[in-house]
Amino acid sequence: MKKLNWGTGIFIAFALFMSFILFFVFLVQSDHKYDNELVIEDYYKYETGLQAQLDKEDNAARLQHKVALEAVENGITIRFPQGFDYKNITGKVSLYRPSSQKLDFAIPIALSSSNLLIPKSDLAGGRWDIIIDWKYEGTGYLNKEQLTLD
Repeated sequence: MKKLNWGTGIFIAFALFMSFILFFVFLVQSDHKYDNELVIEDYYKYETGLQAQLDKEDNAARLQHKVALEAVENGITIRFPQGFDYKNITGKVSLYRPSSQKLDFAIPIALSSSNLLIPKSDLAGGRWDIIIDWKYEGTGYLNKEQLTLD
């Protein structure tokens, strides 16, 4: 049997290391458990409206009475500011689940009182990023909240 010199040993070690790394690269790329999905589908389109979004957030921060979110037994209650006529509030509430894009959904704001209830049947336990994009008498407002449900 032929004796291996140090150059051949380094080459074999390097080849084994590269094979080891490539094995894990292909494993992660082919396994759906490691999907690298975007949190928001149209991410770049979403970013183009950033200044308008910042203006809406500033409008919401300047309100005397803020929008309040509360996890209740039967879901999530969103309370709009006192003094606003709830019939003139329009917009949508987007709920994003950072762990799974498949659970994301949005609902239009249609109020019969100053509160909006999102039923617990629509929500899985865990962390939710909630964006409330609403308009009252021509002025836009944007509230971002995080909520963890049991």
